[in-house]
Amino acid sequence: MALPPVLANLPLPIIGSPLFIVSNPKLVIEQCKAGVVGSMPALNARPASQLEDWLAEITETLAAHDRAHPEAKAAPFAINQIVHKSNDRLEHDMEVCARYKVPIVITSLGARTDVNEAVHAWGGVVLHDIINNTFAHKAIEKGADGLIAVAAGAGGHAGVKSPFALIQEIREWFDGPIALSGSIATGAAVLAAQAMGADFAYIGSAFIATEEARASDDYKQAIVDGASDDIVYSNLFTGVHGNYLKRSIVSAGLDPDNLPVSDPSKMSFGGDGAKKAWKDIWGSGQGIGAVKQVLPARELVARLQREYVEARTRLSLA
Repeated sequence: MALPPVLANLPLPIIGSPLFIVSNPKLVIEQCKAGVVGSMPALNARPASQLEDWLAEITETLAAHDRAHPEAKAAPFAINQIVHKSNDRLEHDMEVCARYKVPIVITSLGARTDVNEAVHAWGGVVLHDIINNTFAHKAIEKGADGLIAVAAGAGGHAGVKSPFALIQEIREWFDGPIALSGSIATGAAVLAAQAMGADFAYIGSAFIATEEARASDDYKQAIVDGASDDIVYSNLFTGVHGNYLKRSIVSAGLDPDNLPVSDPSKMSFGGDGAKKAWKDIWGSGQGIGAVKQVLPARELVARLQREYVEARTRLSLA
């Protein structure tokens, strides 16, 4: 199956994942100008009225870039919508996205037919993130155009499936767009994701350690200093299991080796409580050992591009 036109012919097969609190228009714009899909959660705009300003900034800046550089147009951008019932802003945020005809919408925490139909009505594409094959089936049955396979080791909310198993099972029945998430922080890992059957790599944690990211200096340095042993998997903070930096858990006065289990029925993703949890407790994937310094986003993408080409060259010479 051919990729939707909006996702075809990207200079580099990468989608920057939406980082709660951290992603902002500045980061999204630089990701897109560098040739990868930039994204951010709608909920990062606070108050809700700010989303209109942010979408105006992104669309106008990227349009100006394309006029000035017709030979190297920017990649499209995406907005992440949390469709869980705790998000009381969803209707408002979808209306704003409709006005700006957001090209790609990433949906999380519950596939919804009405949301998919709304995006399709303005000509957009929906990618839904899933952690197993069962949820993948449900997402496509409800009208999603593609899937984001969130495998073991991904930052923030993450599953436990090996990427090999997850992609293999999905590709047995689905030939549409798939992005793979989970510890991808090098160009070689991007190529590996494609070799497994994914169309795109979905990269988040590495972009936290960029100059444009709206993260504290301590958070960025923790990404640079960290490795896979510094990641803790827990559902304490939002009710859904995710991966977090051990340093931030210790700083919050908690024992990362003895965290209590949260009640999943009390999940919270849209309100101030969720924002506070994600501000104090830092999400991160296991692939951060490859992140050695804080860079402008364009320089990170340039590194990934070089490594991707080098990996392809090594394979062709083998």
